[in-house]
Amino acid sequence: MCWPGATVWLTGLPSGGKATIAYELAERLRAEKRRVEVLDGDEIREFLSAGLGFSREDRRTHVRRIGLMAEVLARNGVLAIVPVIAPFADCREAVRERHRAAATTYLEVHVATPVEVRSERDAKGPYAEQTAGEVSGPTGVDDPYEEPASPDLRIESQSQTVRESAVALHALLAERGLA
Repeated sequence: MCWPGATVWLTGLPSGGKATIAYELAERLRAEKRRVEVLDGDEIREFLSAGLGFSREDRRTHVRRIGLMAEVLARNGVLAIVPVIAPFADCREAVRERHRAAATTYLEVHVATPVEVRSERDAKGPYAEQTAGEVSGPTGVDDPYEEPASPDLRIESQSQTVRESAVALHALLAERGLA
């Protein structure tokens, strides 16, 4: 079957489970013979956004780059799953508008996880580093994060397993004719 492309943008704070859910969903979709790519924000920051810092303007540039890549993939029949913090609502809206202008589907998923759970997981160390005084400005601690006002799906990863989160996301895709 030939599926339409789309972008599924998973936004949320660090250590919330975005990438873990994205890779679980991608594995499931690949088993169904779906063309899928995960555009992990950390990997893209290392390569395509190398040299960018964490200022508001650098974050905007990073999100725009990922948004362009996702839209091009989606326009060409690939399901782009994008686990990226994207802390500013206007940046996410710009990505949505790029998709709208290209008549490409864009879904926003808010992976909402309480700070206590995120700091316990602390997968990449920002909370421990901040507590130790090694860094300042982690998103959601010192730096702002603007929650989506009306995401297509809200996942509360602290109250369900990664598999259950991926199943919920898969159900959304099926409901929208994308899986």
